[in-house]
Amino acid sequence: MVTSVDNIVIAENLTKTYITKTPVGFLRKKTRVIRALRGVSLTVNEGEIFGLLGPNGAGKTTLIKILTTLLIPDSGRAWVLGYDVVRQPNEVRRRVGVMLMGERALYWKLTGRENLEFFGSLYKVPRGVLSDRIRWIIDFLGLQEFADRLVETYSSGQRVLLAFAKALINDALLLFLDEPTVALDPRRALDIRMKILELRNEGKTIFLTTHMMHEAEELCDRVAIIDEGKIVAIGRPDELKDALRGRSAIEVDLSGGNIDAIVDSVGAVEGVERVAWSVVSSERGQVVRIRAICDSPRMVLPEVIERILTCGGKILYVKPEEPTLEDVFLHYTGKLIG
Repeated sequence: MVTSVDNIVIAENLTKTYITKTPVGFLRKKTRVIRALRGVSLTVNEGEIFGLLGPNGAGKTTLIKILTTLLIPDSGRAWVLGYDVVRQPNEVRRRVGVMLMGERALYWKLTGRENLEFFGSLYKVPRGVLSDRIRWIIDFLGLQEFADRLVETYSSGQRVLLAFAKALINDALLLFLDEPTVALDPRRALDIRMKILELRNEGKTIFLTTHMMHEAEELCDRVAIIDEGKIVAIGRPDELKDALRGRSAIEVDLSGGNIDAIVDSVGAVEGVERVAWSVVSSERGQVVRIRAICDSPRMVLPEVIERILTCGGKILYVKPEEPTLEDVFLHYTGKLIG
């Protein structure tokens, strides 16, 4: 039975474990246990954009699949729009729109428009309403250029856009969008983020997963940070950054040197709280990016630079800045999200 609830999504202590077997040698297989979700609890308020932020493999897609009835949790319970996702899956499915990362539920021998017609008929959208809805979606997302081409001819970005369009076909009040801008060029990605804000302004609730910090900060009313299947922080972006009140971040791009020795040395500087590194692409090519949380960048930066140089690193770029959600992730997990 549906009740009037502010919490349009409720998850309580959800767990999910996968057991995989990989070949070892000629006849043997090694069993691996993957704990995708470890007691995840959260709520999503009606009318908000709620972001689930975490690296690839953190459990984001597993959680969305449970909330949209595509997976059954090992333990815990969840409700979407007042319906239990395990006991009332059909009631959930007909009331939500879903876009999954890497989605293959598109028919490649049909055109984009024909795909939308097919999925609209599955939702039993009346024919007259459906034709108007498809015209609106194609115009809204700017699909005119390829809507009447076979999906097998689409680029990866065009397939992402069609998957987004499919999530809108039943005009659901609750949308689950799993990495909606992945594989899109920067212009298209920005356009889709603007469309997501428009949908929220029209009264829709959006559950969004992303591994991109700027996307979460730009779009989300609240964010949950997930790492290794556990929620490590949850709140408004400004609330989460307040956890680092009085601290700043230093970002350094460098090449050469022993990266482990550099990180250990920088981490030993008085006033530096956390240090992590990742390999990123920049205008200088592939470089190592170190990010450190500290009390006062002006005080610690000279010593940080000296230690990097002592360890053989060549500094390409240095930027002190205010803390971001990436620093919140670093603060709670000790690593960067990339």
